[in-house]
Amino acid sequence: MLQVNRVSKVYEGKVSYKALTDIQFTIQDGEFVGIMGPSGSGKTTLLNMIATIDQPTTGDILIGGRNINNMRKNELAQFRRRELGFVFQDFNLLHTLTVEENIVLPLTLDGRPVREMKEKAAVIAERLGISGIMNKRTFEISGGQAQRTAIARSMIHAPQLLLADEPTGNLDSKAARDVMEMLEQINREEQKTMMLVTHDAVAASYCSRVIFIRDGHLYSEIHRGDNRQAFFQKIIDTLSLLGGHSSDISSIRV
Repeated sequence: MLQVNRVSKVYEGKVSYKALTDIQFTIQDGEFVGIMGPSGSGKTTLLNMIATIDQPTTGDILIGGRNINNMRKNELAQFRRRELGFVFQDFNLLHTLTVEENIVLPLTLDGRPVREMKEKAAVIAERLGISGIMNKRTFEISGGQAQRTAIARSMIHAPQLLLADEPTGNLDSKAARDVMEMLEQINREEQKTMMLVTHDAVAASYCSRVIFIRDGHLYSEIHRGDNRQAFFQKIIDTLSLLGGHSSDISSIRV
């Protein structure tokens, strides 16, 4: 599904800065993979390139077998809108729209019929437990409900790859756990390919595999297996070896 082939990123300026160096990994169809590392490690740079917001200096990124580096600007915008789903820490919902209108936004941009949009929104809202708030504005709902709305919006157009950037960052412990359990369930039942960038070891423990980045290089990766609690502890141990500031690891919420 996703191939990152010897990707490097250099930001030019008075002093050049190499944010990533020869990053290489693959995410298979249906995998749920976490990306972790201290602040400044290159996680956001990597995410931005996979999200087609930025381009690598060298190397290639392939999504579904297509090299996104070779796409023209219009083609890239269409690919981003149709093939990628995004879930953000701050939800990125439009406050002037209802929950339902936010959810169907990707379909609206594609000019889909209203009946089709409403049917798809109803199905996904039922799945995510937000059917009762479809007519509410986003300022009338809780953070957990807002993130569920954002997840529904990210999935309604059936993207190839769902990218989540700190999706639990603005949620309390209960809402964060609910959101991660939901993402894990969607991954398991629908085989939806997901990549999660996070500082939160608990959130990362819901992934099937976690890749660690340090100073722009791949550091290591660990696999979950059957025991999530043991996987969580392995993540904590690896983060402690990575170093960084205490703020780089969110408070533990088991």
